[in-house]
Amino acid sequence: MRKLIWSGVSVLLACAAGCGKREGSGGPQAESPLPEPPLKLNIEPGKPGGRLVMAVFGEPKTFNPITANESSSTDIIAYLFAGLTRIDLISFEAEPALAESWTVADDKKTWTFKLRKGLRWGDGKPLTADDVSFTWEVIYNTNINNVVADAFRIRGKEFTVSKLDDLTIKVVTPEIYAPFLSFFGSVPIIPRHTLAGAVKQKQFESAYGINTPSSGIVGSGPYRLKEYKAGQHVLLERNPHFMAVDRNGQRLPYIQNVIWLTVPDHNAMALRMLQGESDVHQFLRPDEVDRFQEEAKKGKFQVLELGTQMEPSYLWFNQNTNLNKNSGKPIVAPTKLKWFRNQKFRQAIAHAIDRDSIIKSTYAGRARPNYGFLSPANSRWFNPNIPQYPFSQEKAKALLAEIGIQDRNGDGILEDADGNQIEFVLNTNTGNTVRQKIAVFLQEDLKKLGIQVIFQPLDFNVLVDKINTTYEYESALLAFGSDAIDPTTSMNMIKSSGFTHAWFPRQKEPSTPWEARMDQLMDLQVSTLEFGERKKYFDEVQQIFAEQLPMISIVAPQAYAVVNTRLANIRPTVAASQRVTWNVEELYFK
Repeated sequence: MRKLIWSGVSVLLACAAGCGKREGSGGPQAESPLPEPPLKLNIEPGKPGGRLVMAVFGEPKTFNPITANESSSTDIIAYLFAGLTRIDLISFEAEPALAESWTVADDKKTWTFKLRKGLRWGDGKPLTADDVSFTWEVIYNTNINNVVADAFRIRGKEFTVSKLDDLTIKVVTPEIYAPFLSFFGSVPIIPRHTLAGAVKQKQFESAYGINTPSSGIVGSGPYRLKEYKAGQHVLLERNPHFMAVDRNGQRLPYIQNVIWLTVPDHNAMALRMLQGESDVHQFLRPDEVDRFQEEAKKGKFQVLELGTQMEPSYLWFNQNTNLNKNSGKPIVAPTKLKWFRNQKFRQAIAHAIDRDSIIKSTYAGRARPNYGFLSPANSRWFNPNIPQYPFSQEKAKALLAEIGIQDRNGDGILEDADGNQIEFVLNTNTGNTVRQKIAVFLQEDLKKLGIQVIFQPLDFNVLVDKINTTYEYESALLAFGSDAIDPTTSMNMIKSSGFTHAWFPRQKEPSTPWEARMDQLMDLQVSTLEFGERKKYFDEVQQIFAEQLPMISIVAPQAYAVVNTRLANIRPTVAASQRVTWNVEELYFK
């Protein structure tokens, strides 16, 4: 699913002094017998032990895989939980995981999964089909707000998930569902034995929270939560019950401990890498590339050039027409809501952004202007024929004049037809120096136009709460990412009822005809197996998005990463929120 990204473009990793040592901080762990059959990965056999410390400036908001919607949480959750299938982020093929096999009936709507015998949760308890059916009971529970359900309804109809026996699950989709294996299969399975009580007590949304004791966070991924200390670190330990082995039969993962260390900002992450205290720097900023390439000549690390980044940055305005549940007042001031919901206002802002200056000054020229929903990096689905908005103050002023916004008294400040000065508050997350630089450029560009932008950076989780829960903000600058390229990953973002329909989420009915049309198109593209048809529908979605500009895309930077030369089995990709460590269970230190 699409999720808010806290870092420059996603996650940076670093490793504290001592990283890569063969000895882990944890002692020997009692392993359960391997499942029958184990998940066998055809990888270069590695050496067990060591620790990987990852420096981040965003902290988890939750460890709950069903409710998490921000990368500061989901990047850790990805290490803690497993799905029926796993996605190889190089080939994008669905591979077996908890399920050893599956079949599909001739109707292409009835699927049967066979679980591995002897699967175990991280606490050693059996993992069975009961847990799979429970997971989907939770996802479709209307009393539970979650981002997952958005992608698994077709024209309002849900999938039917039923247990046939302890190792067999049957799934029937209401219509053909094109990316079934990749999307349904990769949903994290959650344990009935630890979470059923929270569901019954209507406390599931707070379950697996950051204050839950580490022993209470039970998953089936390669790692377990050992300790979380706010403002300091998240410590993971190897899961001794994990289902996978290498081709020699050695149980995975190899690395004993993973530590997510909290640091102040991007600069602190880069400094750790340069000082030899890091193993991985997954999101090297383009303006840092020259410096790192020079240091790489010493042989301790290498700089990887990965191509154009998948996740563009967006500026958007809050178009929520609802009232605040507590105060009864409009969530967005009516005067500003009138501007924000006007297509020409948004198009004018898009024309007023000097993207070339942002690219030159913020990215050292290593980026390209972007105008649509997708980055051109997603070449399979990208629509190159969408409208573009080259920098033009004249065009911006002309569009604003068409809706009655102009400088009425010659003071250089624009006013609307009622005499209200045009100004708004812009939020992005603290610690992200790239976004903060972009925000300053936006502030200056719009000041030249006659619009005052009040820039207020906020802690990432505070900002996420405003965007997803209280809706008490005016505009935001952030990125959204996913570990998939298929359009269905954007269901929760594009559809008007979606949890991550950022400009106006969870609408009961589409608030505009163009949102209703995008809803229809997203349902159409997912219910056919013909790629040409799916591409046609999603091309139209991108066309509407670029015309209406509910979110204004700014740039698509080039992607770079830095890795310790001793870290092996790396398979980097721009399609993951963890470019180098998405396959963490396979990594080891030479």
